[in-house]
Amino acid sequence: MVAVGQPAPDFDAKLQDGSAFRLSSTRGHPTVLYFYPKADTPGCTIEAKGFRDHHAEFRSKGVEIVGVSVDDCPAQQAFREKYGLPFRLVADTDQKVSTAYGVLGPHGVARRVTFLIGSNGAVEEIVDTSGAETHVARARARFLKA
Repeated sequence: MVAVGQPAPDFDAKLQDGSAFRLSSTRGHPTVLYFYPKADTPGCTIEAKGFRDHHAEFRSKGVEIVGVSVDDCPAQQAFREKYGLPFRLVADTDQKVSTAYGVLGPHGVARRVTFLIGSNGAVEEIVDTSGAETHVARARARFLKA
């Protein structure tokens, strides 16, 4: 797994709408890069809604939020629309992003791991726990403090 202090691996991938995304496009902004197992499942929905509910606070501090799972573009788009998610979702269908970050689980889906990336592109903190609410809370503590 990528370690604290290391540069966050850059990647090119498709977003929920099929458009291209490159992580380095967020450079200059703190970034919450969160991996989740499967769109529209209970824990993943709790986590996504938590980031959604605090999205305005994150944006007011210039923080980018990007979710990643191995779901395809249509599944990611449906998840985004169903819950009104205002941030980008990466469709890591070839599992390259999950593999690069060391979070691909034994069943071919990403584990629930969040990388809190500084504006310089280095990983500042890693949240590696199954508790969905903890990921949102740690991101808020790191990036929304006064």
